[in-house]
Amino acid sequence: MKIWVVIPAYNEVLSLESLLNRLGDKNLSILVIDDGSIDATYKVAKAKADVAIKNEKNLGKGLALNKAISYLFDHQEFDYLIFMDADGQHSPEDIDKFFEEAEKGSSFVIGNRMVEPLGMPYNRVVTNKFMSWLISKIIGQQVPDSQCGFRMIKRQVLEKIAIKTKKFEIESEILIKAAKLGFDIKSMPIKTIYFKNPHSKIRPFRDAIRFITFIAKVDK
Repeated sequence: MKIWVVIPAYNEVLSLESLLNRLGDKNLSILVIDDGSIDATYKVAKAKADVAIKNEKNLGKGLALNKAISYLFDHQEFDYLIFMDADGQHSPEDIDKFFEEAEKGSSFVIGNRMVEPLGMPYNRVVTNKFMSWLISKIIGQQVPDSQCGFRMIKRQVLEKIAIKTKKFEIESEILIKAAKLGFDIKSMPIKTIYFKNPHSKIRPFRDAIRFITFIAKVDK
């Protein structure tokens, strides 16, 4: 079974290097897509990942992931992709749980931090619960943490999805489209790793408005 880890990164040089070092023991193929960083993120990615791709300017998470997925379709054989964020909030130790689900043949597995969201800011908890409730209603499946970027998706699922969103809405878009195609979404408890980041690219209110706008436009 061939599994690639896909990591979008934007000005995450320190956390990315730590993450790649920890992933080194897992014997996985890794692709890092640097979305226009101005620090040494791409240099670290080239040194430690199997494939490093760089956007010349910041395009957004959706476009970056779409580019990475397209590259792997064109250049590599794989059975599953595991998506992780580069900011250190996903634990490589949880990857073994995804492996177990892949062995069972699961098509779509998403991490769930909401069992014990220790350290997650209150506004993030509230926003995430609202978004997850709405997504669950739309797809007819219970997804407690729909905004979690730590997820594993089978090749056959991704082959049938045309990604259109440019930014963080990609997390919701893929869930909705996969569910509409009849794929089961399995949620799996993972560690909650949260810390103050003055440069965080997450803005709960702004992202909630964008999310609601996306939901209003998403294909029915």
